[in-house]
Amino acid sequence: MRKHSRFAFGLAFLLCFAIVVPVDLLSQNASGGQRAGEVSKLIPAVGIQRSSQTLTAAAKTPIQWEDLLSTQTGGRARVALDDGSVLNVGSETSLRVVKHDGGAQQTDLELTYGRLRSQVPKIAKPGGKFEVRTPAGVAGVVGTDFYLAYANGVMQLIVFQGTVHFCTLMGQCVDVTEGLSSTARINDAQPSAPEKPTPEMLTDATISTAIGRSMRGTGTPHHFTTLQIVGIVAAVAIPAIVIPIAVRKSRPTQIDPCVLNPRLPQCQKG
Repeated sequence: MRKHSRFAFGLAFLLCFAIVVPVDLLSQNASGGQRAGEVSKLIPAVGIQRSSQTLTAAAKTPIQWEDLLSTQTGGRARVALDDGSVLNVGSETSLRVVKHDGGAQQTDLELTYGRLRSQVPKIAKPGGKFEVRTPAGVAGVVGTDFYLAYANGVMQLIVFQGTVHFCTLMGQCVDVTEGLSSTARINDAQPSAPEKPTPEMLTDATISTAIGRSMRGTGTPHHFTTLQIVGIVAAVAIPAIVIPIAVRKSRPTQIDPCVLNPRLPQCQKG
């Protein structure tokens, strides 16, 4: 009798545990990862290194802590983090999502090489931070839209909106505000003085990380739809055809003066 009672009690406990604990939490713990966000859009090919696994990314693929995203030539990825931040990862880029706690607003990213444009909500939580590290330094974000690139020992920052606390590995920092840029080299004591980026730099920062619709922010070109392009072409071409025809039709008709007055000298036949 006691055996049946113990079995019934154990079964009831397991059923209660299954109801209380969400299935997705169980699967998350089983995979050993903690969710940071997901891939919202991409241009293949994009890979994710997760522990000993190598995954091919697709839309809606979850991103976990310590995931390493790698894009090949021509590949790009847009990652939507759980706090509302958006990461646009350019081609030939390696980015590790070390940590992302959306509730506490604590994010650590590592850009080993390549290009990254980020849109980050304003940090409002005590102790909150959003940092991107490269082999040359650290970009600490308060809440902004910024572009960061690293290659050959040089870290380049362009701030489209907000402010970025930009530091070298030696701990020397500058605050780079909206519309300015700065660089830091791997052996520099401090970053360069903030200055306005050239139009070429702005264009490269925008195009190299854009996926589909353009990101909001200063210096971002507009991407026209097919219908808009047809409308623009029609608006230019139709006047160019119609106006000359209308002008020709509006010109007065040349009438032979001899028809009006045959007695004119020049109308008399010899």
